Amino acid sequence: MIVNEKSIQNKVLGCWFGKNIGGTLGAPFEWRRQINHVTDYTQDLGGKALPNDDLDIQLLWLIALEERKLNVDTRDLAYYFSIFVTPHWGEYGTAKTNMKLGMESPFCGLENNAYRHSCGSYIRSEIWACIAAGTPELAVRYMMADSAIDHGGNTEGTYAAVMVAAMEAAAFVESDVNKLIEIGLSYIPEGCDVAAVTRLVQDCYRSGKSYLEARDEVLRLYRGAPFSYDDGKKIVVLCDERDREMGFADGVKGYDVVDNFGIIMIGLLYGQGDFGNTLCYAVNCGEDTDCTAATLGSMLGIIYGAEKIPEKWLRPIGSQISTLCLNHGEIEGMVPKTVEELTERTMRLMRMSDALNDLNLGTTPVTDLICPPLLRNKLYARADCAVYDFKFFEIAVSYPDGIYLKGNSGKVRIRVENKFRVTENVAYRWFAEEGFATDYAEGYVYLSRNTYGDPSCEMDFTFSTEGNPKLKNRFVFQLTAEGRASAMTVPVLFLKGRE
Repeated sequence: MIVNEKSIQNKVLGCWFGKNIGGTLGAPFEWRRQINHVTDYTQDLGGKALPNDDLDIQLLWLIALEERKLNVDTRDLAYYFSIFVTPHWGEYGTAKTNMKLGMESPFCGLENNAYRHSCGSYIRSEIWACIAAGTPELAVRYMMADSAIDHGGNTEGTYAAVMVAAMEAAAFVESDVNKLIEIGLSYIPEGCDVAAVTRLVQDCYRSGKSYLEARDEVLRLYRGAPFSYDDGKKIVVLCDERDREMGFADGVKGYDVVDNFGIIMIGLLYGQGDFGNTLCYAVNCGEDTDCTAATLGSMLGIIYGAEKIPEKWLRPIGSQISTLCLNHGEIEGMVPKTVEELTERTMRLMRMSDALNDLNLGTTPVTDLICPPLLRNKLYARADCAVYDFKFFEIAVSYPDGIYLKGNSGKVRIRVENKFRVTENVAYRWFAEEGFATDYAEGYVYLSRNTYGDPSCEMDFTFSTEGNPKLKNRFVFQLTAEGRASAMTVPVLFLKGRE
């Protein structure tokens, strides 16, 4: 229940203003591996914030949520993404290219994707935090559905997005930065690199290192490759002389989110709640400067509200929204024109979400926002699966050896779960592409209810053909419950590949 709506709306307004401020502040230095010396905006803005994909895609999600009345899953979001997100760079382009082949989420984010550990999804976390204000578990579920599109499930890109979404959702009811970090960490695997870089920055801060010394430690241990491009004569690497001498001119291509997440933690801890210092420290660390500063701007905007953002940062950018990465086509006139309009529409969605989910915004909000380990394990157990919810049953599809055939065969894993109160005998049946065969093409499975045992069953099927497979090979897995009229079907796809 939303008790103090005026205060919550001020936090949402602060979130969106903070996003525009940070994105605009960091834009001139984006993807340059260097130490900057920023204390203010460095460009004449004329009263307008710069457009940024960090906000653009969230405007698309706003429209999707309004049209679908909050009822969106990863396939719905992927459909909007494929039509209305225009860039073809990095993970965006890989995901859209994969979708053209018929890959569903999360496979479009996993296959062929050198950028699945990059920054494209944590930068669009705020819409989920706002519609799940005070309720990080709900924000995380939405965020995982979003991130799966272009980062897959169990990747550093998704872990970073989950941690940011959890922290921002919790920030509506918790203002202690250290507690927010622990809440965020509880929602990601303990052994992932995003968790490790967070603990590294915490150690640097506690030991008295400066924020730039912490930055160097992050790059020493967790750097991705610096941005480079071909100018027609040579490959230009955007790494300055100082960082070259430090040994920072190399790294793993596409492994960008971990060092940038470390920079977010640097800004959050070393900034000590000061809005300007927090954002400037992040920009001064270099790397993906518009994204790190924009995320920090949103986070502090939620914690303190728009009224606490200094006028120095608000006046130069105004409240107009400009876009860069959206195909307006069939959504022309639906994209918010101002931060105030975006805030009001976000609040309408939050009220709708509160009616459905009873958000943790009451008179005595729950203070224990930490994710239990059992829930965390469940969140990631099927993160690399396409999950189909049939109310009483759930079917999850994954490809242990990838979606491309190995020679003339491919393996698919099907997990069926009984979500209702009674035990069931269910029958499965495969409808295979012509020429393909598998053992156990049909059969029965007994599913317990969870109070009597494991309500799920996992089955591996290998399909093979003696002939030459098509470029695209489509299959259907059908499940029926004995004595019930309905049939549940899910698609399976294998693509012809090379050994």
